[in-house]
Amino acid sequence: MGEKTYLKWYNKIGYGSGDIAGNVVYAFLSSFVMIYLTNTIGLSAGIVGTLIAVSKLFDGFTDIFFGSMIDRTHSKLGKARPWMLYGYIGCAVTLAAIFAVPTSWGSTAQYIWFFITYTLLNGVFYTANNIAYSALTSLVTKNSKERVQMGSYRFIFAFSTSLFIQSVTIGFVAMCKGGAAAWRTVAIVYAVIGLIVNTISVFSVKELSEEELYEKEWEEKKPEGEKFGLAEAFKLLIANKFYLMICGVYILQQLYGAMINAGIYYMTYVLKNENLYGVFSWAINIPLIIALIFTPTLVGRWKGMYKLNLRGYMLAVVGRGLVVFAAYQGSVALMLLFTAVAALGQGPWQGDMNAVIASCSEYTYLTKGKRVDGTMYSCTSLGVKVGGGIGTAIAGWMLEFSKFDGKLAVQPDSCIRMLHVMYLWLPLAINLVIMLVLSRMNVEETNAKIKASLSSSPEV
Repeated sequence: MGEKTYLKWYNKIGYGSGDIAGNVVYAFLSSFVMIYLTNTIGLSAGIVGTLIAVSKLFDGFTDIFFGSMIDRTHSKLGKARPWMLYGYIGCAVTLAAIFAVPTSWGSTAQYIWFFITYTLLNGVFYTANNIAYSALTSLVTKNSKERVQMGSYRFIFAFSTSLFIQSVTIGFVAMCKGGAAAWRTVAIVYAVIGLIVNTISVFSVKELSEEELYEKEWEEKKPEGEKFGLAEAFKLLIANKFYLMICGVYILQQLYGAMINAGIYYMTYVLKNENLYGVFSWAINIPLIIALIFTPTLVGRWKGMYKLNLRGYMLAVVGRGLVVFAAYQGSVALMLLFTAVAALGQGPWQGDMNAVIASCSEYTYLTKGKRVDGTMYSCTSLGVKVGGGIGTAIAGWMLEFSKFDGKLAVQPDSCIRMLHVMYLWLPLAINLVIMLVLSRMNVEETNAKIKASLSSSPEV
């Protein structure tokens, strides 16, 4: 007898559409905030990078805090949906504010404006919204196949939105006559779209009751235990080796994304065509979407997520290695082809990542007898904020170190060499490290062994 099903097709699509809202914020911010601040507002890439790094110190603790708050929440909307709904209002406001740096102010005031709005967006509003959204994977269904499907739908919408944002934003800004006012207008439009879609997504699913959600075959053998505070939640997380691995992979993925987003500089100053940034976005996102479509089927065929994820990243490493080769051969066509190959390999992990996190949460329950579903999904926001933020900061520092000057049409040789490192070599190295971590992340098999042990143990 198969697992009980909980969701209709429209629930899965409605849930997945929530990542339109998430990537209206994330894709726009990560792809364009640096070039907006350096080339339009005229701020220093190095100083902006430093501010982003400092911001991470302020909001680093909020991931576990909001995850713990979700675990403690009891409302008519459930545990996660209230945080997802109301958190996005702040996301919309602060996203618009980041791209509305007052041009009449002095540079010091402009840096302060950016720092405050960026920290509020990442440390408060995006954290609350994103952790809640991710946690819904384990709160609306107990069916492992449905969780994989939710992840696939989610990231199909995510990468489609990223593709759209990266493809049209430069042209959209130009259509609005360019300059700071145009960037502000574009940000407001994106924020309003995100607010509408996020609200629809919240009400497209319904969380299971806590009684149904936490009912397990082995409940009598592994009582849930007493409620716990933030400090104990943190201890439970760091005691879970799979949580630490997922956090590491998530952070590395965002570092990878930050280097790929630096591609707008690579296209502008190395390939001499900023419009190629949108073309490369197609080469990345279309294969990702194709991979996501087939991920649920492949998970079933390969009897789990471990082999699929590992083999996928082996392909990604080969693909990025060939991108480096093609770049030094001066072939843009081959770069596009091998970029697509690498993206195809990265797709399965994106699709089943939330299901892996759900299994990671189950591991804590099986070994510690504690429920930390919301807190466990802190790794999603933590990865986006720390990896994406630090990645953007590092990109800024590397540009500054290489003598980049946004006012120059032709950059110095030191900058061109650095852009090769950022866009070619670092993504290859990051993919290699991710592959090595995934080779150790067989949480499904570990859980199965624990369950078998519990089932065979004599009752007390």
